[in-house]
Amino acid sequence: MRQAIEEKFILDVLEHYTTYKTYFRLIKAIEDDPRVEKRKEARALARFMSLHPHNISQKVEVMLEHFCTHTRHKIGGKAKAMVVTGSRLHAVRYKQEFDKQIKEKGYDDIHTLVAFSGTVEDPDVKDLSYTESGMNIDIRTGKPIGEKQLPERFAEGDYQVLIVADKYQTGFDQPLLHTMYVDKRLAGVQAVQTLSRLNRTCAGKEDTFVLDFYNEAAEIEEAFRPYYERTTVGERADPAQLNDLYDKIMDRQIIWREEVEKLCEAFYRDKPARGKDDHSRLYVYTDPAVGRFKAIPDEDVRDEFRGQVTAFRNLYAFLAQIIPFADSDLEKLYTYLRFFIRRLPRPDRGPNYDFDDEVTLKFYKLQKQSEGAIALDGGVDYALDGPTEVGTGQKRGPEIELSKLIDLLNERFGTQFTPADQLFFDQIKEHAAENPELRQAALANAIDAFKYVFDKALEGLFIDRMEQNADITTKFLNDGNFQQAVTSDLRKKVYEQIRSEAEDGTSA
Repeated sequence: MRQAIEEKFILDVLEHYTTYKTYFRLIKAIEDDPRVEKRKEARALARFMSLHPHNISQKVEVMLEHFCTHTRHKIGGKAKAMVVTGSRLHAVRYKQEFDKQIKEKGYDDIHTLVAFSGTVEDPDVKDLSYTESGMNIDIRTGKPIGEKQLPERFAEGDYQVLIVADKYQTGFDQPLLHTMYVDKRLAGVQAVQTLSRLNRTCAGKEDTFVLDFYNEAAEIEEAFRPYYERTTVGERADPAQLNDLYDKIMDRQIIWREEVEKLCEAFYRDKPARGKDDHSRLYVYTDPAVGRFKAIPDEDVRDEFRGQVTAFRNLYAFLAQIIPFADSDLEKLYTYLRFFIRRLPRPDRGPNYDFDDEVTLKFYKLQKQSEGAIALDGGVDYALDGPTEVGTGQKRGPEIELSKLIDLLNERFGTQFTPADQLFFDQIKEHAAENPELRQAALANAIDAFKYVFDKALEGLFIDRMEQNADITTKFLNDGNFQQAVTSDLRKKVYEQIRSEAEDGTSA
């Protein structure tokens, strides 16, 4: 995961992660800060804190105002959000409250979808029940949106918020998902899989945001730790630090205010399209400051300044997802530093030029008109639990490509499983291949006889790992044809792997 983030294959979903307690503390802090503006978002959050913590209407008000203020303008105005709820009834209630407040506030361009399985009975009203398709009425046709149609419709511009209960938390691939609101207990691999719905990249998507009403940062840190080699919780953010950093940076006289103004004037000037010329045109305004930086003789002073500008950029990027800043000087310096930092020479490594995708630059202008992280980094190996963890040094047979199974299932059953779900099947296969009873049966019998032992054991393996992938497990347990297809494929692969390892002299 660390390597994938560093190489920009995926985004770091914990970079802008915050619990509602921290969120409230930051909103409250603006009352003592003359450079920020109090907005209705702060009032909504204050009311939420004064009422019962599970009051759905107050949570919806917080989420809706945050989405409208900060999220909806991301990714060129295409950003979407997911609300993760604790039960099917919670999903129903959230859907109803979102739609109610959207109508009351006149947000005609925001629409929601809900995802849950089966039928939900209303405990407060006799003989009243809800279904997913019954609650998802197409705003174009007025007809119910079927379960299989939902991912496709959500991908379109009509819908911005998806409310889920034990669905779409694994294997759901929607790059426009930017923000997640969590009101459910998350732990272990479930936390990793759920939050990772945000990590898909696309043009114009620079970051993500998680507002967690339920879990503590330390719990999420512990869940991600095995997949990231080393995990540390960053220091809590403080809006006052931003003002202090601003003053320290400008007092250095390396960056001049007039040069910041010129770059921002050029950057925000109306232009129908942006391309490669914008990079060179905007970088010109940073050249004088880069020259002054290089002229500093003391390497320690250069390192200190480099750390200050980087800290300002990162802190502003985080706080701007929570607090609506009114001070344009902070916004302008942030914009300037995004270009300036890329031109700074790194110690002993020469200049480091990082040219963004030109589409990112085009989208950035649209989303940035004035408007504590959990920090993960590598360096310490953390062993993943697995069948070879004890270090037997055993030789494996040739790897079996499970993505073909994913493709087969999607084509045959109309499912939406992605190549990422193959990891779940791979774990099932490996645990089956390491099972002593199954190994003995495979070595002593032909595959036709092995079938009776394997098929019975496989269902137990799925049930034991249901939390890891509820969508696949539910389909496996409830759809006989799907179960037969999966069982037949895995039975053959497990049998061949066990026999192959025995022939190579590598059996346990």
